[in-house]
Amino acid sequence: MPSNTINEKRALRHLLDLLKIEGLSGGEGDVAIAVKERLLAAGCKASWMRHDKVNRKIPGDFEIGNLIVKIPGTRSGRRRLFMGHLDTVPLCRGARPVRKGNRITSSAETALGGDNRTAVGALVTLVETLLTKGLDHPPLTVLFTVGEEVGLWGARLVELADLGNPAMGFNIDGGKPGKIVTGAIGADRWEAHILGRSSHAGVAPEAGISAALITSRAIADVARKGYFGKIKKRRRHGTSNVGTIRGGEASNQVTDYMLVRGESRSHHPDLTDEITGAYRTAFEQAARGLQNDRGQCGSIDFRTERDYEAFTMPDDSPPVELALGCARKLRLRPSTVTVDGGLDANYLNAKGVPTVTLGGGQYLPHTVDEYVDVKDYLTGCRLLVAIAKAP
Repeated sequence: MPSNTINEKRALRHLLDLLKIEGLSGGEGDVAIAVKERLLAAGCKASWMRHDKVNRKIPGDFEIGNLIVKIPGTRSGRRRLFMGHLDTVPLCRGARPVRKGNRITSSAETALGGDNRTAVGALVTLVETLLTKGLDHPPLTVLFTVGEEVGLWGARLVELADLGNPAMGFNIDGGKPGKIVTGAIGADRWEAHILGRSSHAGVAPEAGISAALITSRAIADVARKGYFGKIKKRRRHGTSNVGTIRGGEASNQVTDYMLVRGESRSHHPDLTDEITGAYRTAFEQAARGLQNDRGQCGSIDFRTERDYEAFTMPDDSPPVELALGCARKLRLRPSTVTVDGGLDANYLNAKGVPTVTLGGGQYLPHTVDEYVDVKDYLTGCRLLVAIAKAP
């Protein structure tokens, strides 16, 4: 397959320009405008592009919904989906992308935003290449999601009918193009509302029920039983974390309320349930076990939500076979892997669209050391074109 399928200078210019645009979760509007301008310039018709209305359903204030681009096929075939997320994390605020040799970094003390502007640049390059070179392809949908970094919201809420009911999907969100992600972890988000009883901490502490003490006992119990941090139970692995703890108003008041938020993760849904259940049980037992001088005890309101489902797909799944075959033609020596983070692909797979995740050259995301490997980015662009036009 020729190495000059894409225009490398234009592909890099797209990426560098897009990296300069701030687009934190909820504020993706300017990035979407830049994408649409580039697609129109490449020959994409305005009637092929639209925003859905998922922004009305996402918690918080979101400027726009997902940007969906439906490109008619030049030949018959089942529709293929290509996707990546528009938003970046707050650490990318004020990023100033610069190229030094084979790397793009931020000259400011910020993250770069390669997660996931590599995907946005690669998707623009994909559409531009197909249209300007007149390459044959089946019907395609290109999806630019919003709110990925704060809960995979765009992928979670998108309607398959709006996507044209694709047969398979290719998500871009990673580093090495040849590492094809065929499985990802699942997760619960949970929160515990701990209700104690207030009293004067100096005059009558025995009359109070400390929500802080209930909280500390519960977390200690979870850790003692092996459900905190890295977890191994019966040859299955998972993780958990307590992310935030809030409560208390004054040092001389027995704390009557605490809010604790955390997460549970595993590639095994039953272990995710088990981990979350361990937290629930620990908080409830700690509340019952702490009484004041009147025999009163605290109470717990424990709430949980499955953030995203784990998935795995076999190597003979159509998108896996297609990605592997195209990667081999590019001499990438591809491999399939599973990852311990959530992806937009989790929700597409849960909706019944088998979706793999490919790399676009982003490394060390969510850190000030983040960078884009130029060679891997360009290879990722070529891989997308190869997949889009493959028989």
